[in-house]
Amino acid sequence: MVETEKITAREEVLTVKNLVKHFPIRGGVFKTIVGWVQAVDDISFHVYKGETFGLVGESGCGKTTAAMTLMRLYNPTSGSAFFGGRDILSIRGSELRGLKKNIQMIFQDPYSSLNPRMRVKNIIAEGIKTHHLASGRQDLLDKVADMMKKVGLSADHMYRFPHEFSGGQRQRIGIARALAVEPQLILCDEPVSALDVSIQAQVVNLLKDLQNQFGLTYVFVAHDLAVIKHISDRIGVMYLGKMVEMTDKRSLFNHPMHPYTRALISAIPIPNPELKKNRTILVGDVPSPINPPSGCRFHTRCPIAQPICKEQEPLFEEKSTGHFVACHFAK
Repeated sequence: MVETEKITAREEVLTVKNLVKHFPIRGGVFKTIVGWVQAVDDISFHVYKGETFGLVGESGCGKTTAAMTLMRLYNPTSGSAFFGGRDILSIRGSELRGLKKNIQMIFQDPYSSLNPRMRVKNIIAEGIKTHHLASGRQDLLDKVADMMKKVGLSADHMYRFPHEFSGGQRQRIGIARALAVEPQLILCDEPVSALDVSIQAQVVNLLKDLQNQFGLTYVFVAHDLAVIKHISDRIGVMYLGKMVEMTDKRSLFNHPMHPYTRALISAIPIPNPELKKNRTILVGDVPSPINPPSGCRFHTRCPIAQPICKEQEPLFEEKSTGHFVACHFAK
């Protein structure tokens, strides 16, 4: 029943339009701008209420930068992102602080994302106090204890410091901190990539359980397609700052249209080593985002590239219902 609701409820929680984030490169005595790193270059997508939208690609493709910009940890170069009827990329001051209650982030590294000098109680309680969600000290402690239990931690450990916990437990503290302010949208920046494989599944399953329990919406950033396949409803594939394919999970894995997506899927390990699998081997390295290739940015590594790919950038368009691709030869 829950899965059906996630697919049929089409209320857009987040709508991103033409998001651009370029970082300046400064050089010389006067530190003048000599170039730009085109980390995110004109991407658009939307996220429906109650779903998990996966954002996947190789390291350096811009997926984390996109999430950081939506969280306003970076200021955008241009573009818009509508959440709750407001463009969250243009608001400032107290309005921006109020936004942080409804949009939270779970960071990649559970070791550096928690203040080592703060007790767990204070880490989780910080947002609750900032947004005035507790009526008093005892109510605050009760909320912290309840949140720790919800993420699988003992409330008796709230007076400990982060270094007294394992990596998986620290990530649970980060999840509790994000959930404590009762957000509508959570941006997950590779939340399991720094954890042992045995712990990754536990954290992913915890996130799914919390989503069903609280009606959360996730944007889940990852480079591991196996994790993305397990948790996501729809998926966007990024390459060198561009969105190259976006559709629902089933369509992406059963019928990938972009050659880059096919290469990523073919690289997923299979449990049985005796089974033969057609691999798509990409040649060369990812080009520099400082000086990306002309036309289609993937043409320097694409196995089906033609002259038009070097000369003309493909449109990111709907090739079939709900299936968007940026490729001249997608089919």
